[in-house]
Amino acid sequence: MKPKILIIDDEIHIVELIKFNLETSGYEVDIAYDGLDGYLKIKENIPHLVLLDWMLPNISGIDMLKKIRSEKSLSDIPVIMLTAKNMESDKIEGLELGADDYITKPFSIKELLARVSSVLRRYNINKENIDNILTVGNLNVNLLKHEVFKGNEKVDLTLKEFELLKLLLENKGKVLSRNYLLDKIWGYDYYGETRTVDVHIRYLRKKIEGDDSSEKYIQTIRGVGYKID
Repeated sequence: MKPKILIIDDEIHIVELIKFNLETSGYEVDIAYDGLDGYLKIKENIPHLVLLDWMLPNISGIDMLKKIRSEKSLSDIPVIMLTAKNMESDKIEGLELGADDYITKPFSIKELLARVSSVLRRYNINKENIDNILTVGNLNVNLLKHEVFKGNEKVDLTLKEFELLKLLLENKGKVLSRNYLLDKIWGYDYYGETRTVDVHIRYLRKKIEGDDSSEKYIQTIRGVGYKID
């Protein structure tokens, strides 16, 4: 898995240049051309880093930064501000509001790539760590630490619940039958006791979805089993 970077900037030629060079350097890149679209994309699929222009339509970059830092589930996202504003007071304002770095336009691509790498390294975001993290929506599963986070809130799961979630995420998009889940997680001694799976899925759903109808991760495929898209 590659580190995900979201570029939010309304200058198309700059976005295309940055996107090309980031992808060439091994990053996964998404783009947005205004603040509102960028904010919705952050909420939909939390990136590992945001490159955020100061002057944006609909929601300004500085207001976007305030929203990111004020929301618990988003507050830890690294943000690098991109701007033509080069006054020291502007830079200080951005940094005081929580920007991790500040690059003034025009900038060299080499400098941008170096700063991106530096910020990700500061947050300990690298390929090895990312490869051991499974994600869907706002849910992050750390395979090495056996930890699950919904946004920034830790979700306490039993061992079987963790293994169920891990297996579903490792097979994202595939329907896994109850008997398959039984065999993989409980072993052949439980074969045929599909109610065991249903009970654990119910408890798992309650913990990772709660009462939020907008976050339904696990789908029931009637008569077959379960899947996560």
